[in-house]
Amino acid sequence: MKLWFFLKQIPSDAIKVATSKEGICGIWNLPLYRNSIYLMTNTAILSLTGFFFWAIAARIYPVEGVGLASAAISSMTLLALLSTIGLDYGLVRFLPNSGRRATSIINSCSTVGGLISIALSLIFLAGLNIWSPALLLLREHPVFLAAFVVFTAAVALRTFFSQAFVAKRRAGLTLAEGLIFSLIRFIPLILLASSYRTFGIFASWGIALGIGVAISIILFLPRIQAGYRPLPIIDRQVINDLMHFSFANYAASLFGAVPGFVFPLMVVNFLGAESNAYFYVAWVIGGILFMIPRAASLSLFAEGSHDEQRLGQATRRSLKLILVVLIPAIVIIAFLGSRILLLFGVTYSENATKLLWILASCALPASISYVYFSVKRVQRKMKAPVALSALTMASSLPLSYFLLSRLGIIGVGIAWLISQMVVALLISFEFWKILKHSK
Repeated sequence: MKLWFFLKQIPSDAIKVATSKEGICGIWNLPLYRNSIYLMTNTAILSLTGFFFWAIAARIYPVEGVGLASAAISSMTLLALLSTIGLDYGLVRFLPNSGRRATSIINSCSTVGGLISIALSLIFLAGLNIWSPALLLLREHPVFLAAFVVFTAAVALRTFFSQAFVAKRRAGLTLAEGLIFSLIRFIPLILLASSYRTFGIFASWGIALGIGVAISIILFLPRIQAGYRPLPIIDRQVINDLMHFSFANYAASLFGAVPGFVFPLMVVNFLGAESNAYFYVAWVIGGILFMIPRAASLSLFAEGSHDEQRLGQATRRSLKLILVVLIPAIVIIAFLGSRILLLFGVTYSENATKLLWILASCALPASISYVYFSVKRVQRKMKAPVALSALTMASSLPLSYFLLSRLGIIGVGIAWLISQMVVALLISFEFWKILKHSK
């Protein structure tokens, strides 16, 4: 089958599905599509509310406050990612067939991740004057310091719980938790604006995270695992079994994600908080498009873990779903990007539109990587994903550093686009063989 024929099928398939009751029901009856739709809907809600969250923040907080808060949130999220040590992927791979060990797996992963997140956040705070002097305000008050540690742990726990929902084919619970988090964060954002001109944005984010995690523990986890009780335990056998699979996934996800968290720190420290505010808003909006292939590929990973025999078919379906949703989204950003940024203010539109266009174009080559990595995770062949993710980091960070001083925040977008295209080209031949040989 030729590539052109495959791509030509996508619009006609989408029209057939969208215009017939049978097509819509058929999609909903497939766990791959159902979980993908839940995750994409969660992404849409998080993105839409996140858009208004930052738009309101830009209006009621100073530009420097937005820049510093976004850098603090990026740091917190990066530390939480480091603390998972890949066990979140182990959950998706092994929880579906774990039987009575399910509770032990969830609690062991959460305990290990939570403890590591606390340790890493304390190390980060202790060395702020070395790796991010712009964020020294986090050490100015004991409340700020304690909040950063607690919120980082909450992000790590939220990651584990979300992956557990996906593994159990209950991504609707991820959607429910995401909706709770999305709406609650507006309340402290507004209430804290007059008292905490910088920390208010960060605190509102963390408070909403904590509430979402608490609801997941009390209400949602017992629904996917009968008799679940949250206990701080470490089952060494569970951790050992998962780590054999998880470490390579951890390395791949870490290498691929680190640039996105380091970019704001580079911008805020080299160009200042104001430039980082413009960069981060564009990065958040552009990141909406990246969440589309991320959601579909995560659902593909879960489905492949349930039934590896149909992995090729699921891969084709996943790619079709991504392209059907992603291409119109990119077109919207291309034509309306500057107007969307006007909601944050005229200065945001003037300084971030070109960067947003570049970031939006990165989503297509990234989609190939996301789907390909999910296939390899199911097959437990992680050498290529680890190497390619390392290449993404090793190419994008130095190139961003080089272009940042010459082109400003646009240079970061160009570096990110180049790294994504290089990786997509390197895997395109093998990826097409996977699609060609699937039934």
